[in-house]
Amino acid sequence: MTLHPNPALLQNLYWITLIAVVVSSASAVLKAGFKQFDLFGVIIIAIVTGLGGGSLRDMLLDREVFWIRDQMFFIASLGSALAIFLLARVVVIPQRFFLIPDAAGLATFGVAGTLVSLMVGAPWLVASFMGVMTGTMGGIFRDVLCNTPPVVFQSPLYATVSWAGSLLFIGLLYLHMDVTLAAIIAGLAIFIARLLAIRFNINLPVFKFKE
Repeated sequence: MTLHPNPALLQNLYWITLIAVVVSSASAVLKAGFKQFDLFGVIIIAIVTGLGGGSLRDMLLDREVFWIRDQMFFIASLGSALAIFLLARVVVIPQRFFLIPDAAGLATFGVAGTLVSLMVGAPWLVASFMGVMTGTMGGIFRDVLCNTPPVVFQSPLYATVSWAGSLLFIGLLYLHMDVTLAAIIAGLAIFIARLLAIRFNINLPVFKFKE
């Protein structure tokens, strides 16, 4: 399946990606903040988180990196970092609250990554995995820089719900659903499933050797 770019589709992609950058950067600030990093450190981690997954996706798909083509995404990441940095000084933010914008970033970047991949003609399975990579790599970069085990490898149903949501998005498109509606349904499915997995501690089986 190949989605042919048109003004409406490109506009949808722009806003989905912009939201993804903002919420992912916000999650990075909250995670870095609990490590007591200074302002510069917080900003760097926010930018890496907000732009990292999409950058890797674009390089693998051999397309111009999205935030280099349009610096508004870089500005949005920077602005989100500064806003959360200042907000945290006047509002008490629970330590686990970062999981909410993190789940929102997972959902929006998952949909955006899948959509971009379909627009450049990637096969549906590859496109779905590109959605997973776009949604999770920023968080991996964030956690590595914060010197903590990546959430994706040990947290309840992280990459799993992202991949399922990307496949749902593609399935809805195969059913000729409007792209905007399909993106909303798939994004909400990822977000809600991730929060439910956290709430009820739903995990995949852990690898164990037979004793």
